[in-house]
Amino acid sequence: MESSKKLIISVIGTGYLGATHAAAMASLGFHVIGIDVDSEKINSLKEGIVPFYEPDLEELLQEQLKAERLFFTTDFSAAKNADIHFICVGTPQSKDSLAADMRYVDAAIEAIGPIAKDGSLIVGKSTVPVGTASRLANLLRKINPNLELAWNPEFLREGFAVEDTLRPNRLVVGVTSDRADEILKEVYADLLAAEIPWIRADLPTAELVKVAANSFLATKISFINAMAEICEAADGDVTVLAKAIGYDPRIGNKFLQAGIGFGGGCLPKDIRAFMARADELGARQALEFLREIDSINLRARTRMIELVRADLGNDLTGRKIAIFGAAFKPESDDVRDSPALDIAAQLYKAGAQILIHDPKATKNASLRNPELNFSESIEETVAGADIILHLTEWRQYREINPKKLISHVLQAKIIDGRNALDRQKWQEAGWQIRSLGVSTSIK
Repeated sequence: MESSKKLIISVIGTGYLGATHAAAMASLGFHVIGIDVDSEKINSLKEGIVPFYEPDLEELLQEQLKAERLFFTTDFSAAKNADIHFICVGTPQSKDSLAADMRYVDAAIEAIGPIAKDGSLIVGKSTVPVGTASRLANLLRKINPNLELAWNPEFLREGFAVEDTLRPNRLVVGVTSDRADEILKEVYADLLAAEIPWIRADLPTAELVKVAANSFLATKISFINAMAEICEAADGDVTVLAKAIGYDPRIGNKFLQAGIGFGGGCLPKDIRAFMARADELGARQALEFLREIDSINLRARTRMIELVRADLGNDLTGRKIAIFGAAFKPESDDVRDSPALDIAAQLYKAGAQILIHDPKATKNASLRNPELNFSESIEETVAGADIILHLTEWRQYREINPKKLISHVLQAKIIDGRNALDRQKWQEAGWQIRSLGVSTSIK
């Protein structure tokens, strides 16, 4: 089937961002070539199999492969006739510092630059330190002065990646010419027709938008977790506090759910890389507050362990602890910097017997922490447990019948690390339930 759009698009990097972007661009009618150096990943995508869990993505991928608008390869030369090249490779945290590791972005530019046809547009989507685009633009001019660079940051939420690509709440483009702006408007014409806001920026501002947004979200999450500590000390209830301040339109109620903090492959490493870049720019003090944000976030995990010790005693040797959740968030199998998995590992080191259940992340979690035990059954997970920890707010856990579950455990104790369970329902079923930010005197 011929593509209904004349532009040819290449997507370099077919991980979480790239695979989603490639399938979404094909669904808009473009001929799309996905490129990656990982042959195993490419072979999987060719078969219509997404090598990670993301709702609706596999179906979209298979539809576009069948329509022959989407093609995957390890051969960069396949993209030589593309009009636009999207750079979608990862920028993980460096092993020896807080800074982002830019080797994959640099490699992508160095690979596509020599073969890209004159006049084609290179568009970065990866999250990078501010100033990267300017540096890469200079590199491209040396490789081929007839290429142009733009930056179009991604704002994907794991679990909602397809929706966020095809129905984003804004489109931000960093460009240095009207021509680049018009080309990107052609790419996103269907989205603009749906009145998605279009924000044209310079390259540095476009680079800053993603990390600024993530820093604000991290601040909001850590703020409510700090309030949770105060509520526990003052016999308050952070869930009621959050509801009350959330009605203020200047604050809003999103990201005000106190718990064990944020994780994943973006938020933690992005704010750390932002701090590192501020240091390099001589603006360390401007982002000094992010160091405390990071500290509060990590402290929430420690507080969960303190609650376990408060219920079971300081010596956890031999105690069976059942854990609901391994992924850093629901609707994802991502366990990178997962608070749930970190807490489980710390309890294991303290001598506890750990058994974990997660609807999607068991495989990835077992690869990351092979010393931990996992189960596919909720009932098996909690059998003989001294306590249950609810650490990832999957819908399945909210729908558990606590009256039926109580017969499987040794002690009817549960700590809700996400403040997502119906506290009254669990109490009425005979459970002792604790929540972060809720005083034990509150029933």
